[in-house]
Order: sequence, then structure tokens, then C-alpha cells
Amino acid sequence: MSLVYNHKSIEKKWRSNWEKKPINRKEENKPKYYCLDMFPYPSGSGLHVGHWRGYVLSDVWSRYKVLQGYHVLHPMGWDAFGLPAENYAITQGVHPSIATAENVKNFKRQLHEISAIYDWSKEINTTDPNYYKWTQWIFVKMFKEGLAYEKEMPINWCPSCKTGLANEEVVNGACDRCGSEVTKKNLRQWMLKITAYAERLLRDLEGLEWSDKVKKMQSDWIGKSYGAEIDFKVEGLNESIKVFTTRPDTLFGATFMVLAPEHKMVKHLVSKKYQQAVEDYVRKASMKSSIDRMQEKEKTGVFTGGYAVNPFNGAKIPIWISDYVLADYGTGAIMCVPAHDERDFAFATKFDLPIVQVIRNPNEVLTKLENAYTDEGIMVNSGTFDGMKSIEAKKAIANYLEDKGIGKKTINYKLRDWVFSRQRYWGEPIPIIHCEKCGTVSVPEDDLPVTLPEVESYEPTGTGESPLAAIEDWVNTSCPDCGGPAKRETNTMPQWAGSSWYFLRYVDVNNDKELVSKEMASNWLPVDMYVGGIEHAVLHLLYARFYTKFLYDIGAIDFEEPFKRLFNQGMICKNGAKMSKSKGNVVSPDQLVERYGCDSLRLYELFVGPPELDSEWDDRGIDGVYRFINKVWRLIVDNIDKNITPTKEMEKARHKLIYEVTNRLNSFHLNTVVSAFMEYNNKLTEIAKKQGGMDRETLEALVTLLAPFAPHISEELWEILGYDTSVFERSWPEYDLDKLKENEIEMPVQINGKVKATIRVALDESKESVLNKAKEAIGDKVDSKSIIKEIYVPNKIINIVVK
Repeated sequence: MSLVYNHKSIEKKWRSNWEKKPINRKEENKPKYYCLDMFPYPSGSGLHVGHWRGYVLSDVWSRYKVLQGYHVLHPMGWDAFGLPAENYAITQGVHPSIATAENVKNFKRQLHEISAIYDWSKEINTTDPNYYKWTQWIFVKMFKEGLAYEKEMPINWCPSCKTGLANEEVVNGACDRCGSEVTKKNLRQWMLKITAYAERLLRDLEGLEWSDKVKKMQSDWIGKSYGAEIDFKVEGLNESIKVFTTRPDTLFGATFMVLAPEHKMVKHLVSKKYQQAVEDYVRKASMKSSIDRMQEKEKTGVFTGGYAVNPFNGAKIPIWISDYVLADYGTGAIMCVPAHDERDFAFATKFDLPIVQVIRNPNEVLTKLENAYTDEGIMVNSGTFDGMKSIEAKKAIANYLEDKGIGKKTINYKLRDWVFSRQRYWGEPIPIIHCEKCGTVSVPEDDLPVTLPEVESYEPTGTGESPLAAIEDWVNTSCPDCGGPAKRETNTMPQWAGSSWYFLRYVDVNNDKELVSKEMASNWLPVDMYVGGIEHAVLHLLYARFYTKFLYDIGAIDFEEPFKRLFNQGMICKNGAKMSKSKGNVVSPDQLVERYGCDSLRLYELFVGPPELDSEWDDRGIDGVYRFINKVWRLIVDNIDKNITPTKEMEKARHKLIYEVTNRLNSFHLNTVVSAFMEYNNKLTEIAKKQGGMDRETLEALVTLLAPFAPHISEELWEILGYDTSVFERSWPEYDLDKLKENEIEMPVQINGKVKATIRVALDESKESVLNKAKEAIGDKVDSKSIIKEIYVPNKIINIVVK
């Protein structure tokens, strides 16, 4: 038998065996477990070692669950619609369907090399009409429930991708797909009313077994705030401007008002003197993204010439416009209290506007402010509320506003409705028909899917219209209500449409009658473990939760949250940056698998660092893992034929190994699991050398524990151990805590309080025996006749006092 592990022949052998006889076979008496990866969009560059990390994590967990006795659903598919796939196809000069098919083929080849236990009979592709029929069906249901609606609005526009973007798709003012600076464009858009679910999306985070970081990211994005809406009358007009504030206690200090440049009142307020300046400012603001406007440190603005009236003290306050106020957040207007808001203070200082302090620090005298005072304190310059604590005044003033009919207590959310349409070709057609007589009507459910037409030219137009608008044969249709001439909607859905519900389809992939049957959904859903990148925290994960809650509301499913447990793996970086083709730091797994084998790469992906953190990639590190693999091989083959009776030392080492691997695995400390394997393999090798071999039960436990992490070598070693069944038909080993207890400890022996020797004693050893050992150990240092006292505290202190 070879003393060297031949990874090429052995891994090829077991991949073939698993295809013929899958290890994850369905059995009626097995409990079910659903482990899911965030499915990839099949890019042209293929998988790199950063992608491997998440897939190895989920496969280790899936195989672990198989060994625990579960029938595991572990599917894979392709998120193949959307901007990334279309942009790649444009660069290659081919049709997106051709590019996508080629990329899927390459991805699938690479995924086979990971040897994950994917059930390929469940494979889905978001571009398959049999799949996106149900994506469209969900949209139709939302339309009928009033959650999908049309709106002309200024949206984020990517001039490179030539399409609209949701706020979530803009990162630091740039398109999250291509990195181009995002501008604004007024377009007719389809919107999804995700705001109707804001409170439930926030409230239900509490019960999820997700990281606090992700839950906080979603909570901050939803952005719930308590406050009051207040009406400010406009001087000279029979109009009021409504503002939302979280600080009604500062109302007496409101010295000016700022509106969003797009606010509907701007054109009514502006006087002739300021008209040109206002128009110029509004035009410039329209060219900036919402993200840029919120993040700009240098505040800009222009006076409208109009005034509002502070409802508490009757003071005239000037009305300005500034692009840091957004039309679609709150009411698009804010009251400005520069004494108690840093942003307002900077604005007031720049434009020489009044600053009136209405809350003072209780420990300081009232002086001219050098900066905004934003803490709690005592009310001043606030009429009858003077002397009150500001935290109490907040409630008292809000109540006063309601009593006087000039405002009301309310709740606001930062979350905006989802911009859902894209002006591109490669996406799901939106199943809507526009009829001059009947208006906007949905395509009948029996007529779904509305398939994407074949075209030669699919490049984005840049005009705000989808390329589909030019296909007259497809656009022109009849109204399903009146039968008259009508036109199809030509915008397509965003990439997120297909990925917001795909986890449901895996469990009932061939169902052509319904989205998912209630029986299959109740058997498998929700997902037990979801593995993927944290970059999707406020995109995919939020959208998937929204879709799930909606489908629950219409009775399609019986649960409200899609993913019970979520694990976000960190990125693999190279040269300090995330791996990407554009940075030239991509490391392909193909050559590493060829040289070291799949098992070595799987283990190194886990060993490289804590799985939840970003880790720097170094190819050289895989050498150590490869050596470990071969050490395991030699330990087993060297001891296979030795009939060794397990000693207490062997039993203790075995149970400690099982304990360490199990607990570290359950905590997802997978890098330390690999460390434990390395440590205990060395320990077992030392014991075997010392005692002439290693017992069979320990060898079998080691192979079984290693199987989820390095399945090929484990299957081969299991066969060498004499089994004709898969190691995955074995149960996960169990540890006995009693076996982990130390039978002996090392104790220092003191003479007059100073340590002079050490001895090993049994935990239950008698006092007489311990003291005899101690005196024997220091016999050359004391005369027995000089001992005046012997002090012994069991398992803690031995002190021989001499004169």
C-alpha cells in the first residue's frame, strides 16, 4: 500500500462513485435539512478561490448534517438575468443567452471539482421561461394587491449601464456593478411598495439567528424614527409646508427651513429676484445621485425669497433649498435648528443665518455656541416650556402640537419604495399591458410567461426606453380586458427579481401548476442554513424577506421569514484587495486542484482565517495543508493491520478530538477545526509510536470527523479500513465528557514556600501517597529530621516547612 496519497486518481475515483451512488439519499425516516448557498451569477471569468470559500463552507455543513442522520437538500442554480450578464455579453460581442450558457457550463465544471453534494436534479436558472413564469406571477399578484405601481420620478441613472438603479444599488455615488458615477434622470418607473412592510421587516429581525452586524445593517437601512409632523404656514400663500422632525423639543429654535430642490412648493415660493439662481441650482442638483447628496460635506443652497411662519413663536423664517434634503425622504422639507444640529449649524454659519439656542447644558451657563449642542439638557428660550428637561419637553411639545391641530406624532422610515424596472433587454419582461381604454392591466396568469423575444440588437438605448420598445411585433398586442389594441410594457425586471424567491423553487422545481406546493414547502422550508456574502445584507436579503412576507400574506406559503440561520463568510483578498479580474489579483482554483487536489484546497480555504472575516490569500500556505493530508494517510495505513487494545491515553485523545471538532464546527470556527485536526493527528502519531500502534476505533473516528472537510481521502481510507459502504453512512462520532477528565495533574512541591520540584499525582490520590512522593522528589534538598510541618491542599499546594 502506497505511503503517499495519490490525490489525482483517488479524487477521480470517488467523484465517479458518488455520481453513481449519491451519499445523500432520500429515506422516509430521516429528518430533513435545507442548506443553501447564495447562487452565483455566472460571470465570464469563472470561479476564483474567493468563491470557493463559501461553497466549501456550505458543503462541509451539509456533509456534517448527513453524518448526523439528516436527508439534506443542498441545491445549486444560476442567477443569470440582469446587468452583469448583459454587460459581459456586450463586451464579448455575443448574445446574452449564448454568453450565459457558456459561463454556466464553465461554472458547473468548476463546481464539480469542489465535490459538493449538490443535487443537480434541482438545478434552476432565472432565465428559463419555466422559472421566470413564476417571477412574473409574483409581480402580477403584487400588482393586484396594489404593491406594484407606476410612477414618474427622478431616479438614480447609470450612464454606463444606461439604466435606472435602486438606492441600494448605488455605493458611494457610483453604480455597484460598473463603478460609474450615478446621475439623476426623470423616468416612468415600476415601483414595489416595500415600505408597506417596513415595520414587519424591522420587527421580525429580532427572532432571526443572524449576526448582529447584518441585523443592524438592515435595521439602519429601514431607519425607523419617532417624531412629529408639523405644518408651517407660508407667508403670503394659503399653503402650508409639512415637515417631519425627531426633535419637536427644538421647535422654538427653528430659524430657517430647507426644501429639497424637487419639492412641489419651490416653484410657488420663488420670487422673481431669486428665480434664475433657484433654477440653476435645481438643474445642478438633478445631476447628482441621492447618495452623493447625502454624503457631501460642503453644504450648498440658495434662498427662494419666500418665508414660513414658526407655529410656536410666530417668527418669520426664510425658506431655502439645498440638495442635502431629499424629496423622497420624510416630507422633502426640514425645519432647521442650527443650535442643536451639526448639519444645520454648518449651513447657518455659511449663509449667516440666525442661531437660537433652546437647550442648554445643565452644568454650564448660557454662552454663544461655538458648535451645535446636540445632547439632552434644560429648555431655554422656549416660552412656557422653559426650565423643563428636554427629554420631557419632546413628549410635551408633541402633545401640544396635536392638541392645537398644528401637527401630530408620527413614525417615519428611511426605507424607500423599490425602483423595480430596468431599461435593458436581458431581464424578465414585466407582465403588464397598457390599453388606452382600460389603462394599465396585468397579463392573465394563464398567459404567463411573457417570454423575452429573440433580438439581434439588444444594446441599451440610453434614451430611457428598453430595446424591447423597438420590437413592434412583440410590443403590439390586444388588451386582455376589452380585446382592443394595446401595448406591452417594455421595461424589464432587475436582477433581484429572480433571486428574491429562488429558495422556494428548489424544493418543488418541476411544479408547473403553482409556485411551490404547500406540502413540499412545509416539508423543507424555511431554509435551515443560508451561506453567502455580507455584501447582500440590504439588497438580496431584504428583498427576499419582503417577497416571503408577501407570499405568506396571499397564502402561497405558511412562513414569514425565508432563512432561519444565516452565515456570512468573509472575502478572500489578494494584495490587500478583494479579488477581481479588473484588479488582476484573481487566483483560479483550477491549477491548485491539479497540483494539490480538491481536499487540500478545501481544507486550506477553511484554514486561511476565521470564516466570517476577510482573509489574505497566499498560495504557499496550501503546502502545509497538503503535508497534513499525507500525514493522515500515513497514520492510517501504518496502523491498519495492528491489533491494538485502546489505552486510557488513546481513549482520552479520541474523545478530546471528537469534542474539539464538534464544538468548533457547531460554532462555525472552521479554521480552528483544521488546526485541531493537525494538532491531534500529531498527537495520535506520537501515541502510536510510543505504544506500538493506534487502536482501530480512534482511526475510524478520525476518518469520520475528517470526512465533511476532505471527503475523497476519507472515503478511500474508510475503504482501506475494510468497509464496502460510504463513510457518510456512519453516524457522527460522540464524545464522553467523563473520558475528557484529567486523571493526573502536575503539582509543584515547595520548601518553605519556594518551588523546588514538581510531581505528577492522581486526582484521587491519598494525602499520604502525595506527601511521600513530594518528600521523595526533594529528598536531596532536605533532611527528614528538619521537617517541622507538611502542608497539603488537594490538587493545589504541597509545602514542606523545614527549620
